[in-house]
Amino acid sequence: MRHALLLLCLVAASAAAEKADKEKPAELEANKMSADDVRRLTIFEGNVVLVKGTMRVLADRIVVRQDAEGYQYATANGKPVRFRQRQDPRPPEKEGRWMEGEALRVEIDERASTLKLFENARVNRGGDEVAGNYILVDQTSEFFSVSAGKDNEERVKMTIQPKPPAKK
Repeated sequence: MRHALLLLCLVAASAAAEKADKEKPAELEANKMSADDVRRLTIFEGNVVLVKGTMRVLADRIVVRQDAEGYQYATANGKPVRFRQRQDPRPPEKEGRWMEGEALRVEIDERASTLKLFENARVNRGGDEVAGNYILVDQTSEFFSVSAGKDNEERVKMTIQPKPPAKK
């Protein structure tokens, strides 16, 4: 159960949660959980649902490990893995935008504050959407990097919504 709590802390810290999300209780449901305290590894399997504040992750399987310094790393697999979370508002916004996405595999790295999406990856923030075979989201800098697949016919795709003009 200790590892389950580590997973919940990881997801909140690494997925650009609203600041308030870090203080919210976490709920986790799965059909099965197994923990290996020696290897600092916990596996959740079967219709895994993770909710913490505004963050929600749906996966078939989530594996969490913790390094010697206490940082957590999670790998979620599914057909697809789906996530959704509200981000803190940026001026002049009064309410934060939602970031949501999906991929066949999602890796969350607490130390680097990154979210990596692999295979059929898609991320949508405030109506702007990017899709490719691999997406890296740096939550600290809000930097995105997207790559197409190895096949020359695959391409990165992006949709950018028009923004209203700034008020004077």
